[in-house]
Amino acid sequence: MLQRSTFGILPDGQAVDVILLRSTAGLEMRVLTYGCIILSLATADRDARDDNIVLGFDRLDRYVAASPYVGAVVGRYANRIAHARFSLDGRLYDLGANEPPHHLHGGFSGFDRRVWDAEAAGHGSSVVFRRRSPDGEEGYPGSLDVQVTYTLTDRHALRVDYEAETDAPTHVNLTQHTYFNLRGVSDGPAADIRDHRLTIDADMYLPMTGARIPTGEIAPVAGTPFDFREPTAIGARNGGQYDHTFILNRTGPGVRPAARVIEPVTGRAMEVSTTEPGLQFYAGGDRQGFCLETQHYPDSPNRPEFPSTVLRPGQRYSSTTEFAFGVAGR
Repeated sequence: MLQRSTFGILPDGQAVDVILLRSTAGLEMRVLTYGCIILSLATADRDARDDNIVLGFDRLDRYVAASPYVGAVVGRYANRIAHARFSLDGRLYDLGANEPPHHLHGGFSGFDRRVWDAEAAGHGSSVVFRRRSPDGEEGYPGSLDVQVTYTLTDRHALRVDYEAETDAPTHVNLTQHTYFNLRGVSDGPAADIRDHRLTIDADMYLPMTGARIPTGEIAPVAGTPFDFREPTAIGARNGGQYDHTFILNRTGPGVRPAARVIEPVTGRAMEVSTTEPGLQFYAGGDRQGFCLETQHYPDSPNRPEFPSTVLRPGQRYSSTTEFAFGVAGR
């Protein structure tokens, strides 16, 4: 049975619960029914000291008023769709232009701003979130039944499984938007993340326009600030500023390695594996957290040369990402 309690009340009167998950391996995580937000995630450092390693807020009103997708599941479409529109089967659909003139992370009221149904699974180590996104929500066609499952595994990992079905052709691209800081964030402001050493299993990336829309080019990372094929400090190049899509080196189906991060002071390490073809690496202006968002490519609905994100009736959208935690050298 889930341990859950009320975290807050939304302006429309809906209650938002906080749910506690624990694994036999020692991971502990708190999540919200609002946006499937990961509120906290505690794991040990090289001295066996547990600390929360994700950024978050202590009050619901802060998520509602100011959250830049902190900890949430975003959709229907993670990342950007140029000019907030796409054509599907000969029909043009206009979306919410919440990053004018473009569409970002599902629009003005995407999945990150919705209350989800939640139920227990796995004897307190897993929770299943569900919601129906109605036809026309933020301009998307088709009613979409979505399920997101968080599981704390006995391998000291967080597994995220996404599933969806539709009653009309639509586009789907879901991701998890947690901001990590492996130094730990329990005691005051989070430390700078620029000394975290990052490896991304990608030989290629997508160059962007100034508005963060893909140019259509697929370029090699070699000789650029985007070369993380060997462990590199986040702050070593580009001023530590990133919001770019990396094309993962896929060697087969299923969950494959995507990235690894090591924090040198605590020794904490995180490995990311996924079924997705791309990884959005985001390190923002305050340098207190970074995101590794597994997903399809931005603006795929308008670029037939990119892997398709179309979901049709009778098909099932399925995606898995694992975040495994440990200590470097062990």
